[in-house]
Amino acid sequence: MVILAVACFSTLDATAKMSIAAVPILMGVWFRYAFQAVATTAVLLPRHGVALLRTAHPKFHVLRGALLLLTSVLAFLSLRYMPLPEFTAIVLMGPLVVTLLAATFLKERVSFLRWLLVAGGFAGTLVILRPRGDDFGWSILLPVAMVMSNAWFQVLTSKLARTENPLTLHFYTGWVGALIASLALPFVWQALPSWHWWALLFVMGFMGTVGHFMLILAFQRAPASTLTPYLYAQIGFAMLGGWLMFSHVPDRVSLLGIGLIAACGAAGAWLTVRERRVPIEPVES
Repeated sequence: MVILAVACFSTLDATAKMSIAAVPILMGVWFRYAFQAVATTAVLLPRHGVALLRTAHPKFHVLRGALLLLTSVLAFLSLRYMPLPEFTAIVLMGPLVVTLLAATFLKERVSFLRWLLVAGGFAGTLVILRPRGDDFGWSILLPVAMVMSNAWFQVLTSKLARTENPLTLHFYTGWVGALIASLALPFVWQALPSWHWWALLFVMGFMGTVGHFMLILAFQRAPASTLTPYLYAQIGFAMLGGWLMFSHVPDRVSLLGIGLIAACGAAGAWLTVRERRVPIEPVES
């Protein structure tokens, strides 16, 4: 289920990168969340009824949904300028950045080994981005901002997961993102040149929805310590998608950075589970 989920997320990212050629970014993001919201409601509401809507923290659900929407917008913008494998590797820096935020803002104790893993992950990011001289521009900050936004989303998720039903979290995530994105929709909507672009948006929404459902099912059936390392298989699917759809193969330097992030991220996520016995929230696309 986890392997299928990350394959869906890689397909989502690849179709998002393709859609940028003809679809306004905010329009694409809206469709992705609207599809998830409608599909989630159609599947979950008949089975769980109004219990699905009950929450003690509606404000936090709105903030969480807004953070994920911001992450998605930054992801779409990053995909405009970055190849798919390198983008995916930087996205998976999330658990390491959560460690940094926990130590800095939540005053949690962080071991020396964990600091080494964080440093290794950031080194891998610098290897991929390679900021230097005239090449350094505002676009290089997009994936960094995306990782920070996603990390705050993960921190808030870990707090809500202690008291909230995970299906309720999933339900509100889709609807908050869809409703906020709807505010901008009248200003960015445009007619698409052919039905192929609508089909692409449908695939994007379908893959995102199925991927999240597969993750929920997987984490209900197996411990996080078993599943977490397999999340990094998404990098392999991203490399395959980048080659098949965009004829892109990372160079040796980028492969070094990708490998460093994957190794440090997987080790850090596994160490978190071993130390705290709490699940790691999977990266959302």
